[in-house]
Amino acid sequence: MRDTIHWDLELIRRYDHPGPRYTSYPTAVQFHPGVGPFELFHALRGSRRAKRPLSLYVHIPFCAHICYYCACTKVITKDRSRSEPYLQRLIHEIEILGRHLDHDQVVEQLHFGGGTPTFLDHAQLRRLMVELRRNFNLLDDDSADYSIEIDPREADWATMGLLRELGFNRISLGVQDFDPEVQRAVNRLQTPEETRAILEAARTLQYRSVNIDLIYGLPKQTPESFARTVDEVIGLQPDHLSVFNYAHLPERFMPQRRINSADLPAPAAKLSMLQNTITQLNGAGYRYIGMDHFALPDDDLAMAQEEGRLQRSFQGYTTHGHCDLIGLGVSAIGKIGELYIQNHSDLQQYQNSLDGGQLATHRGLLTCEDDRIRRAVIQRLMCDFRLDFSEIEEAFELYFRGYFAEIWPQLLQMASDGLIELSERSLVIRPAGRLLVRAVCMLFDAYLGEQNSQRFSRVI
Repeated sequence: MRDTIHWDLELIRRYDHPGPRYTSYPTAVQFHPGVGPFELFHALRGSRRAKRPLSLYVHIPFCAHICYYCACTKVITKDRSRSEPYLQRLIHEIEILGRHLDHDQVVEQLHFGGGTPTFLDHAQLRRLMVELRRNFNLLDDDSADYSIEIDPREADWATMGLLRELGFNRISLGVQDFDPEVQRAVNRLQTPEETRAILEAARTLQYRSVNIDLIYGLPKQTPESFARTVDEVIGLQPDHLSVFNYAHLPERFMPQRRINSADLPAPAAKLSMLQNTITQLNGAGYRYIGMDHFALPDDDLAMAQEEGRLQRSFQGYTTHGHCDLIGLGVSAIGKIGELYIQNHSDLQQYQNSLDGGQLATHRGLLTCEDDRIRRAVIQRLMCDFRLDFSEIEEAFELYFRGYFAEIWPQLLQMASDGLIELSERSLVIRPAGRLLVRAVCMLFDAYLGEQNSQRFSRVI
């Protein structure tokens, strides 16, 4: 069974180190300011000539309330008028990029993230979708995957109806925890009834998929309280869940400084939360996809993994990793061909660039052959929990064991520890190692030694 997990506490303690989540390789830590609009336009020309399908990511940074755990790029404000100047620049960016792509390039995937995308009012959401459809080839037959992140406190049935009318067919609901004491500690008060109302609206309006986000390791959480939250979420029957480990990095993320570190659960309690969650979700029929993700067997991600089609991108696990990703909005990341690019993360700089007639491209990276080899290895391990060396050897014309001779002793040690099975022709992540797949991938990361481990969350 692909979703089988064996809990091995000793193995977890040995390999639970900080490391990247590998939504890309190289990771965004390697992006540099030597990449700008010129490189972007060159990549767009290549995309247009190849007529590659597209994935669009649109970042709406505004939130009315601050969640203390949040590490996203956001602007906290109750002034709804601040969204209009931003929307004008966002539409200008859409127009510029749309002119450099072919209208035959189908948008297979669209995702609105944030922030809180529904900070925009209904008229603004309509206007934004009109501009996206005018400049890109969005499908109208509901066959594509068009998703949006929803804060249940910021949406209602009317909002859900509008989003469905505009073409959205997938939603992701932020929950994190239902326990009132935990919610007060992180400044996110949200009742189960608010969440249930949005989920029921999604079912009635025939959204194809519902995801719920949970976080373990938040202040005031206990294994018992988090188990109650998981049970309540199971009762809602989302199609998939993302169960994230809270990484407390107050030196990097200012809102986290409002969390009392004395209220954080001990490492042993966090491990207990994760172990309980896996047991509860497996008992309810959810499959472990990998990297904090669980899905029902008939979910697209579960079926893609079963068929060897699962991929990873900046949106996590996906079936659209073959698309060129166009990032729109402040801090948005794109990947076009072999070019990674990111917009300014500062709202004023983003808007000033577009006011000056320039794109807001701020930094990025053009991958080399070694990057592509290592990315292919990491992708397959993250998505399939196994790697047949012949796939890499045929794709890149190399001898796998020779190319990675330097890390072979460490792989042998992992095999001896029971993390992986290693042969001359393949590497398989064992059930006891699936929660630690990031630790295996880290061996193949050529940049990791240069990076400050404090930038990353722990593997578990």
